[in-house]
Amino acid sequence: MTDTQSAPNDTRPTGPAEAGRLMKLATYAAVSTALSLVILKAGAWWLTGSVALLGSLVDSILDVAASLINLFAVRQALVPRDRDHRFGHGKAEALAGLGQSVFIGLSAVYLIAQSLTHLRNPEPVAHSTIGLIVTLITIVATVGLIRFQRYVIGKSASLAISADNLHYTGDLLLNLAVIVALVFSGVLAWPLFDPLIGIGIAFYIFYAAWKIVMQSFDQLMDKEFPDEKREEVKRVALDHPQVLSVHDLRTRSAGSHDFIQLHIELDPSISLVQAHKISDEVEAKLMAAFPRAQILIHQDPAGLEEILALDQQ
Repeated sequence: MTDTQSAPNDTRPTGPAEAGRLMKLATYAAVSTALSLVILKAGAWWLTGSVALLGSLVDSILDVAASLINLFAVRQALVPRDRDHRFGHGKAEALAGLGQSVFIGLSAVYLIAQSLTHLRNPEPVAHSTIGLIVTLITIVATVGLIRFQRYVIGKSASLAISADNLHYTGDLLLNLAVIVALVFSGVLAWPLFDPLIGIGIAFYIFYAAWKIVMQSFDQLMDKEFPDEKREEVKRVALDHPQVLSVHDLRTRSAGSHDFIQLHIELDPSISLVQAHKISDEVEAKLMAAFPRAQILIHQDPAGLEEILALDQQ
């Protein structure tokens, strides 16, 4: 098995240290942004009383908690392999994703409850201009965070940062909806529009939480690569002229790391040294195509089943 290395022409970081540094920066940026927005939104909600803005505030409070979980999970996931964890600690990212989904789901439940209350007793939104200004600031800050997170995802393929990015993308849509609610409820004096927008936001939050749950669950249950990615593994291995066949391919992911195991069939007449050399060459090709993968290759003589059957006769 060979540790992850970057291919020479890979535009991503040349080693795990740089990817890890970017992942940590992304978690610090998320926590800092969420804390700043909580302070802004708390003041704006106090002045406006908007349920949509309250939903945005509650979501930002939970963002702080979720991003703190993410911060600690990413630090744990980046701990190198040790004697007790031979495959590393990458699944800490999937656990963080499940934790985030709980916080996101709770925020949606609270928002629905508040929206239903305001539907029964609609109230006009006061000081809607303040709410609009704060929400616009929130959108600018969230867009900046999302862009940085996507840059980090491109460099690290981190599940935890991807889940956080999905979370903040939902926040961006939420804040756009808040603007609509403030305009209709505060400027146009349609008070029922505010809680209706709040309910719509809650259902979108549930949807985002479900996507995070499924991504995390797939990694925790060692789900195989997508079919096209598995076919690419086979194609790269069979590209070697001395590899006659590939079988027993097993793949999975843990955090930002991939794991690939496969058997290659070789000419049974070649020496063990030759078989080892071919295996190393196939591994190098796979590492170039999948720079974050840890790869394990087993060599089999072609026609092994037939040879064993003859020996038993």
